[in-house]
Amino acid sequence: MNDFQILKRIFNAFDPFRPLPPGDPTYVDCEEVRGDCDILIELGRSILLSDRVTCNLYAGHRGAGKSTELLRLKADLEEQKYYVVYFAADDEDIDPEDAQYTDILLACTRRLLEALKDNAKPDPLLNWLKYRWDSLKELALTNVTFESLNLETQMLQFAKLTANLRAVPSTRQKIREQVDANTVSLIEALNEFITDAKHNLPWGCSELVVIADNLDRIVPIYEPNGKRSNHDEIFIDRCEQLSKLNCHTIYTVPISMVYSDRGTVLEDRYSKAQVLPMIMVRQPTGEPYTKGIDKLKELIDKRIRHSVPDLTLEQVFEDTNTVEQLCLISGGHVRNLMLLMKTSLQRSPRLPIAKKAVRRAITELRETYRTAVNEPEWMMLAQVAKTKQMPNQDEYRKLLFNRCILEYRYLDEGGEIKVWHDVHPLIYGIERFQSALNQLL
Repeated sequence: MNDFQILKRIFNAFDPFRPLPPGDPTYVDCEEVRGDCDILIELGRSILLSDRVTCNLYAGHRGAGKSTELLRLKADLEEQKYYVVYFAADDEDIDPEDAQYTDILLACTRRLLEALKDNAKPDPLLNWLKYRWDSLKELALTNVTFESLNLETQMLQFAKLTANLRAVPSTRQKIREQVDANTVSLIEALNEFITDAKHNLPWGCSELVVIADNLDRIVPIYEPNGKRSNHDEIFIDRCEQLSKLNCHTIYTVPISMVYSDRGTVLEDRYSKAQVLPMIMVRQPTGEPYTKGIDKLKELIDKRIRHSVPDLTLEQVFEDTNTVEQLCLISGGHVRNLMLLMKTSLQRSPRLPIAKKAVRRAITELRETYRTAVNEPEWMMLAQVAKTKQMPNQDEYRKLLFNRCILEYRYLDEGGEIKVWHDVHPLIYGIERFQSALNQLL
């Protein structure tokens, strides 16, 4: 294998947008450095122990590894004879830049119909569509009568509606208006379909779980008064509908929503939202946290060895200090670490990766964060860096949503979980931030 082939293999091992499938040999258990956070206990056990259907929220920074953890949960529940329908909502169903509750309901309907069409009669859902076909057929971009469609094509109309919701902005609001007026009857039809399916689940399963992933990527769109957003409409105003499905449900939710003044409302109406924090690479005092750094080194090493078995971490980098620098500058954010590795490899004609290539990768990613910060926000970030706490204000939650502020957790000596926040390490290297920080010192 020549140098280019080796580089290509390693480069593709650090795909930042591919969640790891269950049992992947490159998976690293980071529970210990995430404040004892274990999805199989926090969400899985609540489902397994409950005598009634549950509705759970799962939060965390985008790119922290939520999808990988949810796929682990899916596999674990399937071992316990639960049938799990998992889907990434932003793949084909919703536009994260413009999403409302109706979009999510249609996405769940479409995915459940596709997954369970052989286990239950689709009649309730098809009848719901049939009675509203005159108003919906134009929005599904067809002029044919519903009766003229065969069964398979009738079921595909839900997929066409979600596809048009995502891809055709001109019809998006019209679809929402038509469906929104009939959400109660759609949920009733969907539950009738689910109830039938639960009696005929494959593999001897007796319970059904739906996991709607990537809803945390929905960008907040505020009303003119600036006080409420589409996040409020989806997760609070529509909480009864979200939790109304006759099966266990898990929805990812923006981390900024969990830490807003709506947090107690979310906890009252759902169960307590579970949060996947960053991998802790520094202590609140600023000192490097060896256990967290070692976990990220293990993550890098496993991906290298899986792609080129005879290669070691020491052979890939010019010196070992460079690896630690990458781990620290990532802030424990897995996707950022993947991006830094890919950019470093992209700028390396051969192994080992030179310090210069790593510095260039850091500079490029730092620029992304610099442009994400507005002028008044530098002092806000400096305040978080000084106190290691995030004030409960919308302006700070925007920075949390954009990953300029990161959340960490650890267990103290008494076994109590401590939550703290810090500014992304990449921002520490920006002159404008250092100027703001010096004003506070």
